[in-house]
Amino acid sequence: MLELLKTNLGTVLAVLGAACAAIFPGWGSAKGVGLVGQAAAGVVTEDPSKFGKVLILQILPGTQGLYGFLTAFLLMVQINIIGGDFAPVPLAQGMMYLGACMPMAVVGYFSAIAQAKAAASGVGIVAKRPDESGKAITFAAMVETYAVLALLISILAIFSIAGLSVR
Repeated sequence: MLELLKTNLGTVLAVLGAACAAIFPGWGSAKGVGLVGQAAAGVVTEDPSKFGKVLILQILPGTQGLYGFLTAFLLMVQINIIGGDFAPVPLAQGMMYLGACMPMAVVGYFSAIAQAKAAASGVGIVAKRPDESGKAITFAAMVETYAVLALLISILAIFSIAGLSVR
């Protein structure tokens, strides 16, 4: 049993990284979309014609969950758990994969919630001045920049690790 764990610990750590990359941004996105949905429901109750504008704001915090899913999927493909000939990942490489997933896991979670707060405030803009919805979307979209940067660094790290020779 101990030998099996030693042989596969690198793979376990890599899969843990993929799980973190999917779970935490997904969790933040679920909280965020719910938060904006609550604000949007009040606006739509008063004026159903604003549904489309507030729906766009509600969708925005959901992107971090998609980025986390993409990061996890790419890592699983990279280590051949999906669509390849599986071979155990060396321990050092598994630790690096775990670390590579952390930018997306951490930034994805927190940026989804921050984006939701900005989008929920944007719902207030739409409620009072629907013609200014583009500004509300811009405020919320600015937070997205950091989720995209985290996605890029995680993906670059995942693909860079594969080329390293680790002993």
